[in-house]
Amino acid sequence: MHKILIVDDEPHIRLLLEQTLEELEDEGVELLISDNGEDALEAIKTEKPELVFLDVMMPKMNGFDVCHRVKNDLGLNDVYIVMLTAKGQEFDKQRGVEVGADIYMTKPFNPDEIVEKARSVLGLL
Repeated sequence: MHKILIVDDEPHIRLLLEQTLEELEDEGVELLISDNGEDALEAIKTEKPELVFLDVMMPKMNGFDVCHRVKNDLGLNDVYIVMLTAKGQEFDKQRGVEVGADIYMTKPFNPDEIVEKARSVLGLL
């Protein structure tokens, strides 16, 4: 079974992502939800999602730190991480690349792009 982890401290963003991706549940995708970086890191370790939509600015541990831990400390390079952030400056994108993010998307995001990316990463085309 495919797993997608949605990580965002904003309830409305989590809900929007969940609603955007719920059509994939019919295709055997399980959606997991976290509202902070520490919980997200635990979920990634235990659940091993193939795809993570990761907010940058969060309590307890920010998205850059989570991504760095997953890709560098844990060596989980098969976890595809999409950084989602309201901060679209080049500096932030560069930092996302440095910590190992696979792709960087700015909010507000296009729901169709989110579904397309998820289908592509999970091989559900």
